[in-house]
Amino acid sequence: MFTLKELEKQTDGQVVVLKTSQCKVDFDEASRIVLDFEPRHFFQWIKSIFHLATSTHIFVDNYFGFLAVTTFRKNVSCIQLWHAAGAIKQFGLKDPSIRGRSKRALQRFKKVYDRIDYTIVGSEKMADIFRQSFGLSDKHILRSGIPRTDFFFDSAALAQVREKLTQRYPVIQEKKVILYAPTFRDHELHVSSLNLDIAAMYKALKDEYVLFLRIHPAVKVELNNQYPEFVYDVSKYEDINHLLVVTDLLISDYSSIPFEYSLLQRPMIFFAYDLHEYEKSRGFWEDYNQLVPGPVVKDTSSLIDIIASAQYDLYKVVEFSHEWNQYSRGDSSEKLIQTLYKARAVTAD
Repeated sequence: MFTLKELEKQTDGQVVVLKTSQCKVDFDEASRIVLDFEPRHFFQWIKSIFHLATSTHIFVDNYFGFLAVTTFRKNVSCIQLWHAAGAIKQFGLKDPSIRGRSKRALQRFKKVYDRIDYTIVGSEKMADIFRQSFGLSDKHILRSGIPRTDFFFDSAALAQVREKLTQRYPVIQEKKVILYAPTFRDHELHVSSLNLDIAAMYKALKDEYVLFLRIHPAVKVELNNQYPEFVYDVSKYEDINHLLVVTDLLISDYSSIPFEYSLLQRPMIFFAYDLHEYEKSRGFWEDYNQLVPGPVVKDTSSLIDIIASAQYDLYKVVEFSHEWNQYSRGDSSEKLIQTLYKARAVTAD
């Protein structure tokens, strides 16, 4: 959204948003064209293809298979915004799961990556990861910082979000917020329980904390008001970064959320109960215990002990943020659009 707003601010061209049903962001505004980019919405799908064929800049934020069969016009730029400021697990050409895929599938992956003209990064660490993951050379890397992180440098926006969430969840005025935001595992498609022992957390922490749960829609956990004024399911809340504003302690595992949360310089705990199995199946970029900026635990009892004793090393969080958010300083959107359109103007001349 920050990239979109800056694009509209700095340029006078028509902005077209192609979104799928998985996208929960409301892009509707009079000046924009918003289309459902799915075959089941046939006429909007055709319009989407038309705009892909006639646009000067294509911004994507994930892996999209349609790029493998797309040929853009000369001087069209495809910019990969990606959806994470950093990476714990391997992806792209380094993802261990693709080793058993067919030669045809591997060729398709490479065709998608070959369509990328620029990938934005917030750090040299992420630049190196993208070079390996997408097979890119350094000329394809834009060191603008991550536009999405601009939010964390906007004091007015932070205050507005905090007020909005306080109105929605008044309890956070009285108690500290623990946000549990685990990575979705492929085998959890029909899981109905969490590895986190919520009953134990409720008993030990309910007087001082509330627990916000941000879990994948496929994980159907029925709490049935067993933990009144302690557990709140915020899985459907539209923007995870907004939730981070009111979060006093983040519990995660292999997600990319800690990279952005570290900008707030608050404590984190990593509940990696399946660390060995996950590392074997997904692969990490470096030693997990050395990478993450907080204690690593494998059971709820250890988790509660750390929370109760406040065993956090905030210096490690700050160092982690400096390393991964190296170029993200609050003006990433502005720098990105200036760079892209300045480069285009020079090319046109």
